[in-house]
Amino acid sequence: MPDGQAAWLSTSDQAQGKQPSSARLDRRAAYVFLFLLCLIMVEVACRGLLFDLDGVLVDSTPAVTRVWSRWALEHGFDPEETVRLAHGRPSESTIRDLLPSADAEKENQIILRDELEDTQGVVPLPGTREILGSLPENKWALVTSCARPLAELRLKTAGLPIPRHMITCDDVTRGKPDPEPYAKGAALLGVPAQDCAVFEDAPAGIRAGKAAGAIVVAFTTTAAEPELDEAGADFVLSGFPDLSVFSDNGSGVFRLHVTA
Repeated sequence: MPDGQAAWLSTSDQAQGKQPSSARLDRRAAYVFLFLLCLIMVEVACRGLLFDLDGVLVDSTPAVTRVWSRWALEHGFDPEETVRLAHGRPSESTIRDLLPSADAEKENQIILRDELEDTQGVVPLPGTREILGSLPENKWALVTSCARPLAELRLKTAGLPIPRHMITCDDVTRGKPDPEPYAKGAALLGVPAQDCAVFEDAPAGIRAGKAAGAIVVAFTTTAAEPELDEAGADFVLSGFPDLSVFSDNGSGVFRLHVTA
């Protein structure tokens, strides 16, 4: 008998020298599996869901990389570092950090024009359609650092619905990592940010969600897990396939089952 099977023998089986039946082994394996599953599955209650766009609902990384890399090379910056800095923040904030003496509004319009012209490879991330399709439209909002025209274009390109509630960089004075975007997103839903779950992929967005007081679920679609942990994410998942959302019998409360 293989060594691994010995652990499944009961004391009486071992004392009597009996071999366990395959059915008995299967039952015991199932019990252990369910026990372990309970240990790694966490339930989170919330009243509103706030989603970032790029890296959470859609994969726009190829387009973002092309546009920002081209801009970086034109201005003498390292493309990879520039793309990393730009992700999850308003474009104008990145421009002001890198070119403090430049006409940031003019440069921002160049970036926006190029991003509006480049939608190649923009697709929904796995599980996005299923999650959004299961939610009442008044219970979730999009909170993105994109300009509104770009956010709507990427949603349409990916075949996703335009949300009833949306906060973009056009709607805030201070973008991520400031809490203002997520605080305003929660206000659109009529609930405190502390009662919301935020879905993010970028450290700047995670910090914004935490500063607003929300639970933050981070996806490893853009940054590595240690970077997301350092930013303060409450849960780090690979994406929506690791998450289930349940409505609590019309009470307005959602229960997130997170497998971490």
